[in-house]
Amino acid sequence: MKPGTATQIATTPPLQTDAPTNFDLAVVGAGSGGFGAALAAARLGARVVLIEKSDSLGGNAARGGVNNWEPGVGGTGIPFDLYKRLKRIPQAIAIYKFGRHYAWQGPEVNPKFPGGEQVIDPDARYLDTLRRFGAPPLPQAEAFRRAHWHGVPYEPEPYAAEMERMLAETGRCTVLTPRAFTGAQARGRRLESLTLDDGSTVTARYFVDATADIHLARHLGCRTTLGQEPRTRYGEPSAPREPNDRLNGTTLIYRISRRDKAAPAIDPLPADIPSRCWWADSFPHAACTQYPNGDYNINALPVMAGRETASLGYLPAYAECRRRIVAHWHHLQSVFPEFQAYRVVWVAPGLGVREGPRLIGRYVLTEHDLIAGLSGQTHDDLVTIADHARDTHGADTGRAGTGELTQPYGVPFRCLLPSEFDNLAVACRGASFSSVAASSCRLSRTMMQLGQAAGTAAALATQQGLDRFDALPSADLRASLKAQHVELSWPRPPELVAYLHHEDA
Repeated sequence: MKPGTATQIATTPPLQTDAPTNFDLAVVGAGSGGFGAALAAARLGARVVLIEKSDSLGGNAARGGVNNWEPGVGGTGIPFDLYKRLKRIPQAIAIYKFGRHYAWQGPEVNPKFPGGEQVIDPDARYLDTLRRFGAPPLPQAEAFRRAHWHGVPYEPEPYAAEMERMLAETGRCTVLTPRAFTGAQARGRRLESLTLDDGSTVTARYFVDATADIHLARHLGCRTTLGQEPRTRYGEPSAPREPNDRLNGTTLIYRISRRDKAAPAIDPLPADIPSRCWWADSFPHAACTQYPNGDYNINALPVMAGRETASLGYLPAYAECRRRIVAHWHHLQSVFPEFQAYRVVWVAPGLGVREGPRLIGRYVLTEHDLIAGLSGQTHDDLVTIADHARDTHGADTGRAGTGELTQPYGVPFRCLLPSEFDNLAVACRGASFSSVAASSCRLSRTMMQLGQAAGTAAALATQQGLDRFDALPSADLRASLKAQHVELSWPRPPELVAYLHHEDA
């Protein structure tokens, strides 16, 4: 296995005239949300097509270098299934604990560690990764984080490969990659078909948009937003007084490996790249997360302001981020000699973009939901729970009052539903969240759970002969998700705890 490389999936030939082109569910985008939607629906008997424009599955979680599930509630269901399969593969997945952190080092340490370190903990279990909420402010948080915060680092190649195998095993999912939609045909409030870039047409009863920037929903003219809403919009205490175009920060993740027997060295800096940070007052702190094989994933927080990424455009932003991580790595090796024993072996082929356009759907998740938590929410259609902090990764967001939560909150299914269409759901970071809420509700396992909810809803609605998502009773959807071991309440039910103990089954 070559460390850090994404799985290359064989290119699917154009659909032939005798091949199926009509499906119960068409999913666009094979990141976390798209995978969850396609797998859940296919497992429940639906005929599914999954369309992905790149040559691999996994999205940010694989190609974007975010090879780590952060701690948090709600990561049961399909994420746990994927974890158990990866655990059977040597050095494919593990669980980390906290190592060093600059905020926990005293004045006698100089220089302080350049961020936070997460190291493999062979004694930790998957259950240990399912909690984040309740942490005190950073300087006082060491004991809590060491006790409760455990994440899941993994190798991107087997991660993407297992996704593909899980879909194939259903016998009901057609994966088209690399393939993109170029057009959509709708009649009234129903989306009927997609035109693909090879000229073929795919029709379906239901559709899920799981693209990073909700390309399908935007193509169809659904209401969307970008940037921060003003405080007057939803009354959120952390929202700015005036609307703005600020976005969560972007990163470009790279991987380092020990030099083996080679002598420690500082990798040379190209002549056209300054040794000092030119995009901020100082080089950003980094999350340094150990892979199962001992390599480290280096995630500078952030490499580029989100608005700058949007202004430059994807390819120029990626090129500039490449220059910046070269400077960042030179800084690490120059100031912290321990890094001289490592070399860069991989740079993610995709940017880690944390925020983009968002749907304005039938319900908008806001900071009020995050603050109220499950004990204060009254929605009857919650389909996943989460507890990540209001976390913007970049001072340019200008947001005050962000931080950890005191309890988990739930995401209503209505957040996935645009107002304009009845058979379309959005299951990705671009679902119907305010900017503040999106900074919390954007992590890979949460997105996979949103996808699982959307795919389950499509399959159940098809079985019941329904033509619209909102005709499906919420009780039916939640009952099916619970049967799939999706966590929907806190404290965690004893039967779910018992199920999660069997991670080696």
